[in-house]
Amino acid sequence: MRVSNVIVVWRGILGRCPKCGKGRLFKRYIAPRDSCSFCSEKLGEFKADDGPAWLTILLTGHLIAPFLLYVSKSDALSEWDAIILSMILTIVLAFILLPISKGIFIAVLWLLSQKE
Repeated sequence: MRVSNVIVVWRGILGRCPKCGKGRLFKRYIAPRDSCSFCSEKLGEFKADDGPAWLTILLTGHLIAPFLLYVSKSDALSEWDAIILSMILTIVLAFILLPISKGIFIAVLWLLSQKE
């Protein structure tokens, strides 16, 4: 049974096996498992390299920029408060988005391997 590409990418976003959707994709924060515990699909062979970091930086920048523009135009926060808050938000967003980005990349790489 063929699963749609959207479902496979959604499984990657959720950190699940792109094939079955039941097994966990990561054994630690962003370290992929060698294989799925449910369907035995080999997951360790998909090397996402710098793609997830690139996507995380892109998304984080686009999410933080409006906040910085708003804070710079309003007097809601002092300059130092805005700097500290934006640094904290950037770090938190990066830590949240990195495993999601890696899951997306592994799911897309898995999809591409299925088309060969």
